[in-house]
Amino acid sequence: MASRYDFDLITVGGGSGGVRASRMAAAFGARVALIESAALGGTCVNAGCIPKKLFSYAAGFSGDFADAEGYGWRLPRPDFDWTALRAAKDREISRLNGVYAKLLGEAGVQLVEGRAMIRDAHTVEVAGRRLSAEHLLLATGGRAVKPDIPGAELGITSDEAFHLAALPRRALLVGGGYIAVEFASIFSGLGVDTTLVYRGSRLLRGFDEDVAATLTAELQRQGVRLLPGESPAGVTREHGGLRLALASGGELDTDLVMFATGRRPNVGGLGLEAAGVVLSDRGAIRVDEHYRSAVPSVHAVGDVIGRVQLTPVAIAEGAALARTLFGGRPTTVDYGNIPTAVFSHPHVGTVGLAEDAARHRYSDVKVYRSQFRPLKATLSGDAGKVFIKLVVDGASDRVVGAHMVGAEAGEIIQGLAVAMKCGATKAQFDATIGIHPTVAEEFVTLRG
Repeated sequence: MASRYDFDLITVGGGSGGVRASRMAAAFGARVALIESAALGGTCVNAGCIPKKLFSYAAGFSGDFADAEGYGWRLPRPDFDWTALRAAKDREISRLNGVYAKLLGEAGVQLVEGRAMIRDAHTVEVAGRRLSAEHLLLATGGRAVKPDIPGAELGITSDEAFHLAALPRRALLVGGGYIAVEFASIFSGLGVDTTLVYRGSRLLRGFDEDVAATLTAELQRQGVRLLPGESPAGVTREHGGLRLALASGGELDTDLVMFATGRRPNVGGLGLEAAGVVLSDRGAIRVDEHYRSAVPSVHAVGDVIGRVQLTPVAIAEGAALARTLFGGRPTTVDYGNIPTAVFSHPHVGTVGLAEDAARHRYSDVKVYRSQFRPLKATLSGDAGKVFIKLVVDGASDRVVGAHMVGAEAGEIIQGLAVAMKCGATKAQFDATIGIHPTVAEEFVTLRG
């Protein structure tokens, strides 16, 4: 019997979640179309994870060059070429865009270029053409936003930071979250005089307090100027540069203002209200445990639903939706113990509960922490230290939080996340033989 619709699934948005859902749905035998108005790969590939970490690698070399002298290397003064880095990054992003297109094509997903408008529960209009499907998936991601202050248009967001014509001599970043601290490390590592302004009393709100305090000290040691408790009031052009006015009455002169003050779901102009899709107070699409909106045939995954805004989470949600709709296995995502990393210098890696969150959940919490100078620093002369921490539910002995500040923290925490997903106890950590000499072994040698 012929279907009454053109497709079984139409996905709006070619980022990580939308691509994964589309490819898996097609593998289950569904007829799938994916609509994208920009480059494939979404925020992660084009203006997020990938270019950001490439820039982080570049910034890290400044410290590597300094460390090398302690190991006998005598190097000429390094000369950094921003234009060369930017061009190399662009080539890699273009390659990844092509990879995404190839994967979709090989899966049998029809790619439709253009901006989509939802016309009803089963119909999408793109470039004057109407397409119908039994199911619609909205995976339109999020976008960086600027504060509502005079002159905000003179500043940039992380999106534009990847395409600067030249590095500024001075950069002023507004925000205290992970994007702000990552770019503070990037600019500082590339030789930019960097200032970080944030309205809270601490960086990385929501992360473990010891982690935030350790990173704060490290950023200051590296020369990043931190101004907590300050909010931007306006931006003006002054003497060939920019001037940021603070709500407290102060002023800061700089060459670049970058706002890292949050992201919002990309829902504007999609026609969601007319279709009956309900949004939350924060503008995210409301969905149930199986990613179905208030309209049963319309689904959403990724940053646009505002749950956990991480690329691997969007991928997991997309896979869960495909299994639910076309794989005969209703699936949702377990949002517990999701590991994450902040690619500041040094890196931050974390999984599970921060200490304060654990104390709110459990009556008996045991904390194990250590701060030490890593072996590499003994010859390099680097004064930076590594910080590690385990948070344990005393009643069950189960490790409920693992946190690290130090080189390759994300690589190390990923392994601990597997252990925690399996319910590992502190006794099992203690019974594990470490790899010596490594930083990672410290996690299995922590004692009270």
